[in-house]
Amino acid sequence: MQIPMKKYHIVFEKLNQFNKHIKSIYSHDQLFVITDENVFSHYENKVKKALSDFNVSFTVIPPGEKSKAFDMYLHVISDLIAKGLKREHMIVALGGGVVGDLAGFVAASIYRGVPFIQIPTTLLSMVDSSIGGKTGIDLPEGKNLVGAFYSPKIVLIDMDFLQTLSPREYRNGIAEVIKAGLIGNPTLYAQVRRPIELNSMHLKAAINVKKALVDSDPFDKKERMFLNFGHTFGHAIEKHFNYERFKHGEAISYGMIIAIEIGNKLNITPASLYDEVKGTLSSWQLISDPVMTKDRFVTDILTDKKNTADGFHFILLEAIGKPVIKILQKDDIL
Repeated sequence: MQIPMKKYHIVFEKLNQFNKHIKSIYSHDQLFVITDENVFSHYENKVKKALSDFNVSFTVIPPGEKSKAFDMYLHVISDLIAKGLKREHMIVALGGGVVGDLAGFVAASIYRGVPFIQIPTTLLSMVDSSIGGKTGIDLPEGKNLVGAFYSPKIVLIDMDFLQTLSPREYRNGIAEVIKAGLIGNPTLYAQVRRPIELNSMHLKAAINVKKALVDSDPFDKKERMFLNFGHTFGHAIEKHFNYERFKHGEAISYGMIIAIEIGNKLNITPASLYDEVKGTLSSWQLISDPVMTKDRFVTDILTDKKNTADGFHFILLEAIGKPVIKILQKDDIL
């Protein structure tokens, strides 16, 4: 199964078939894989066997959001140069969102740009972070404040990677599936309102929501901003707790609830939507009572990328499947 983007394809395939897809877009014999310690311990030998037509080298980083930092970015670049990376060589991002964002930014900037591909290994990265060409690293001031738009040559998805995820990590990705349904596919949202085992059709539906927005607005100027639903406060929550207490999907789940609360206050979002979405997120164990309130995180959102000179570009819901962009001032949020 393939999903065509404007600049590349997203391909659902088994790992042992990845060789042929990479060879169709790449003529050299060296691959430079960036991954984390967890993925490396599970998949080093399997990846080497699957990519046996290539000379594969690994750059391995610690797992977790703290690796998406400037010092790790410099470490990875130095390691790749030491291993012999040249401008025509291919970087492979093998892992979740942290690996994909970091590896993509390395690819975008080393030698002023080398080709790379995404092989996402988590549900979150399969339906969200590997798609759309956003790359970057975090700063102490906030998440994803340094980065570049840089598209992979291909995204290769094998859902068998999901078998090694912990239940919590699996739910972490469910949050983005729920978000995709809320902003662009009411049928998908209805299907995942209660815990189920996701199949490729659910992933394809979630990806197609993002595909439509990215294809229409590749540089995040208008419609693509709908994908930020829940992310303003979600990123603030992650930062507030030093990226240790909450996973990304858990944080944006609270962020979505806060966005619905603000929409209620401004008479944009129907009041009934709060309890309905809260019930959905609770059933997936993405949030718990008492639900965190927005007041303690207002300071943390001030350095968010969506806080522009004219105000916060905030995503609210008029209904399921009907997001809107509203420019809000601080008093609107409080």
